[in-house]
Amino acid sequence: MKNAIILAAITLLAVGFTNRHGTKAEPYRVAFDLTSRDSVDQAATVRWIREVSTSSPNAEMEVVLYGKGFEIVMPERSKVLADVQKAVANPKVKFKICAIAMKNNNIDKSQLLPAVQIVPDGIQELVQKQQEHWGYIKVSVSR
Repeated sequence: MKNAIILAAITLLAVGFTNRHGTKAEPYRVAFDLTSRDSVDQAATVRWIREVSTSSPNAEMEVVLYGKGFEIVMPERSKVLADVQKAVANPKVKFKICAIAMKNNNIDKSQLLPAVQIVPDGIQELVQKQQEHWGYIKVSVSR
């Protein structure tokens, strides 16, 4: 009887382990929160996109821009324009800019790279992504 109980316990543990590890992994999705106009922060953002794309080609990434972070997607102001253009060529990478930040800084859509999407509120976009279980990275390497 004791052996039967031990065998049953081992079987249950094995089934539980198999079910937990046998299920499909959550998709790799990450949102980068960029509010800085600092070129070090902006360079880090595109470097991380490149590194994640290399190590996990199916990863979905979104860079949410508000505050002063929008300059990364402005051809006239971006110090990492070539890297941003390479990033947006990947269909799994999106750059989204806050309409409020655009209004507060007198930025027109014509000043942005064509692939950039405008969202009503950058903070709301980040909260929504977190509710959808996206990873969250606050870009802040220059401090």
